[in-house]
Amino acid sequence: MKPDPYTETVEALLALGGQRVWSLMVTLFGDLAQNEGTAIDGPVLSAVMAAMDIRPEAVRVALHRLRNDGWIISEKRGRTRRHALTPKSRKESAEASARIYAPSGTAEEDWQIALLEDATVAAPEEMAKRGFAPLGPRIYVGGAKAEPPKHALRLEGSDPPGWLGAQLADAMLTDEYAALLPILRTADRRLGAATLTPLQLTVLRCLIVHNWRRIILRHPPLPATLLPEGWAGTLCHAHVHSLLAQLPRPDLSTIRPA
Repeated sequence: MKPDPYTETVEALLALGGQRVWSLMVTLFGDLAQNEGTAIDGPVLSAVMAAMDIRPEAVRVALHRLRNDGWIISEKRGRTRRHALTPKSRKESAEASARIYAPSGTAEEDWQIALLEDATVAAPEEMAKRGFAPLGPRIYVGGAKAEPPKHALRLEGSDPPGWLGAQLADAMLTDEYAALLPILRTADRRLGAATLTPLQLTVLRCLIVHNWRRIILRHPPLPATLLPEGWAGTLCHAHVHSLLAQLPRPDLSTIRPA
């Protein structure tokens, strides 16, 4: 018998790997409890983690790590322990959310080339934070609004040649997007007609956002005009946007164990 759309999607997303428990929690809190004053009760957190086949001891270890890292605070209300983001983690979550939840098809189209004085002026990691991807030891490309280091030569981009998109795509985690794309495409087609509980909605949103977040935040946001037509990352973005619209955030108070 063919799995139902919910089970099929959850199993496929979990099979991609890379779901560290503490990182899944970062995604969950960022998606459901980012606003000040919002917290997730311990039983709700346990129910969501259990629905993703995560053992209670792994949940405890992840909570301990996140508290030590200053990412969450926990307090007891009666017999229930509640967990919330700290001011620092709320700020960082909000900054990441601007990119994670950005509507598809809204990226800027203008671009630039930045030529550095020499290769030691800025490391590729710093240039990525500035919004640039490398073409060579001193040559980077990025959106027109990206800010290169002081004294860099800025050249306005025109119609990019095809080889440029192909070269950039190789450095933009294309293989990881290509692995995620068929799962999102199938989920987008099948989940619309599914009847889902608040717990199932929460699990699906967490896994979709998590697998999207762990790729998109590892490379600069290049304009679509620089990337090949039909690039897997662009297609993933469209499906993520569509799926999250179909799977609205549930009220935390409605989430119950399976």
